[in-house]
Amino acid sequence: MSLKEAARAVRENAHAPYSNFKVGAALRARSGAVFVGCNVENVAYPEGTCAEAGAIAAMVAAGETEITEAYVIAGSPTPVSPCGGCRQKLAEFAAADVPVTMATTSGVEQRTTVGALLPGEFNADHLGG
Repeated sequence: MSLKEAARAVRENAHAPYSNFKVGAALRARSGAVFVGCNVENVAYPEGTCAEAGAIAAMVAAGETEITEAYVIAGSPTPVSPCGGCRQKLAEFAAADVPVTMATTSGVEQRTTVGALLPGEFNADHLGG
């Protein structure tokens, strides 16, 4: 299954009763395995989780720690980029040149990289040592 197909399929499982804005994400890990996530809203709004965070959690739970490609799809008129927090989460597990495709359910796609989404990311080098 392609990342596009995986993200589109998992998007249907999103729990978005408040915003009705469903998002699906699919990540390919270094091993080639694909991990998916969808947004999960909560009536206490800040307690929800993003699709990208869910996919990353599934990847890490499976013992993988390196993203080689990401695909995010939403039912919006134009492609929606990952939120700031998810950009940082992607940067934790992906090199700056890792491709990210943002897409709409109508088929519009925009391609970028993790580095372009989050230039100057906070990383372990900032922790000193």
